[in-house]
Amino acid sequence: MTAEQHTYAAAGVSLATADAVVKRLHDAVDSTRTPGVVGSFGAFAGLFALDERQLLAASTDSVGSKLVLGRRAGRLRWCGMDLAAHGVNDVLTTGAEPLFFLDYVAANVIEPGQVAELVEGAAEVCRAAGCAILGGETAELPGIYREQEIDFCGTVVGLVERDRLIDGSRVAAGDVVLGLASAGIHANGFSLVRRIVGDGPFDADLLLPPTVCYLEPVRELRGRADVRALAHVTGGGIAGNLSRVLPNGLGAVVDPRAWERPAVFEWLAANGVPEDELRRVFNLGIGYCAVVPAADVTDGDLVIGHVADDVDGVTWAYP
Repeated sequence: MTAEQHTYAAAGVSLATADAVVKRLHDAVDSTRTPGVVGSFGAFAGLFALDERQLLAASTDSVGSKLVLGRRAGRLRWCGMDLAAHGVNDVLTTGAEPLFFLDYVAANVIEPGQVAELVEGAAEVCRAAGCAILGGETAELPGIYREQEIDFCGTVVGLVERDRLIDGSRVAAGDVVLGLASAGIHANGFSLVRRIVGDGPFDADLLLPPTVCYLEPVRELRGRADVRALAHVTGGGIAGNLSRVLPNGLGAVVDPRAWERPAVFEWLAANGVPEDELRRVFNLGIGYCAVVPAADVTDGDLVIGHVADDVDGVTWAYP
C-alpha cells in the first residue's frame, strides 16, 4: 500500500464531512436555544446557566473505532479510561470541574465481561477526577452492530463559576501557547491506524495507551497563571482544535520542533502516513493546549507557539 493511500479519507473518514454536518445542524440546534444557553454551538462543551453565578458544561463523545483494536488486544479497560478522560478534558476547556458521567454501551450481543472492563476503566478515571458515575444504558442491537464489536459512548457534565469561565475571549496577540504531553494517539484517528494494522498482530502498548486526563495539570496551571484559552487536541490535530478557541482576528503559530514526539508517530510515518496527514489528524504528542500571557510562563512549561494578529487560524512555524 502506498503512502498516498494512508490517509484518513482513504480509511473511510472525512474531516470535511464532519465539519459540513456541524454546519448543517447549526440551524436546527439554534432553533432550540433557550435563555439558559451560553455561547455558540460547536465548542468542546456546551454551556447552560443554572443561575446568574453558575454554568453547567456538558460534552458527549464515544471511544470510536479504537474499540476494535482494544477488544482484539484485551485492553477494553483502557478504552473505558479513554471515554471518561475525553469527556472530562472537553468540559475542562471551559474551566469547569467535572460533576458526573453517564454511559451508553451497545453491541450485537452484550458480553458482561466486556461491559465490566469498559465501565471499570471509566470508573478509574472518574474516581481520580471526583466525577460520579450516575448510570447509563446498555443495549443489544442485532442488525445494527456487527458481531463481536461493541460501542461505548458517554456524557460528562461539569460546573463552572461565571467569573472563572475560560472561553478564549481574553486571548491577545503575544500570548504563548503551552503544550501538555499526550500518551500517544489517544482515541482519534483509529480508522487510519486500523487500516495500517489490518488483521495482523500489533503492539498494544505502542498504539493503545489511554487518553491522559488533564484535570490536575490544568488545575495546577490555573493556580499560577492567567489561563485564557484551553483546547483539547482530538480529531483535527493541534491546528484544527487550537483554532476553535482563538477569537476572531487572531491566529497562532505552532513550532513542531518544540517537543519530542512519542514513538507511535514515527511508527505511523514509517507505515506511509505523510507529515501533513499526521498534523491534520493526530495530536503528535500534544494532547492539550493552554494559552497564557508570556509573563506567566515558568521554566517547567512547554512553549509550543504564540498568538499573532497577522496569521489566519493556526499555522506551522516551518513546513
